[in-house]
Amino acid sequence: MTLSVPQPGQLIVITGPSGVGKGTLLRQLRQRHPALAVSISATTRPPRPTETNGVDYYFVSVPDFQAMLQAGELLEWAEFAGHYYGTPREPLVRLIEQGKTVILEIELQGARQVRQSYPQARHIFILPPSMAELERRLYSRGQDTAAAIARRLAQAETEIAAASEFDVQIVNDDLEKSLTALETAIFSSGS
Repeated sequence: MTLSVPQPGQLIVITGPSGVGKGTLLRQLRQRHPALAVSISATTRPPRPTETNGVDYYFVSVPDFQAMLQAGELLEWAEFAGHYYGTPREPLVRLIEQGKTVILEIELQGARQVRQSYPQARHIFILPPSMAELERRLYSRGQDTAAAIARRLAQAETEIAAASEFDVQIVNDDLEKSLTALETAIFSSGS
């Protein structure tokens, strides 16, 4: 009888513009594959009423975040809307060493940092079918002002221009088709 040796896991980085449907795809993916792990980010912003420390984010003070950054404890980090966000390295590496596939949903700047500090990660970019459809989705969420949506669309153009930096690009034009493409990208053996 052969003993099975634990296989190292993998890090999957998922990026795409706001409103492209990353959250919906990831919720569906986790329902189908509950063994997938999702990386938890650290942030200096205050928790929202529905958020739990250690589940949604690690909520830390600005001095604590800066100490993590100085100690090299963050795989990637960025400042957004006056708050810091980053991925603690140690819990993520521990999950990968346990053989888990870990999903890290981050923005373009963070994905570029991960490519430098953890080059073996697989990088997936989610694209909208068109800018008009992305604009429609952003408005239909009802979460942002017209000015905020204009900023998000301008940022989306910059992000979409970088899609070729990623190992896989998936156009999210049909949920089931996009989900199947995401599963293939994550679970296929080749990079």
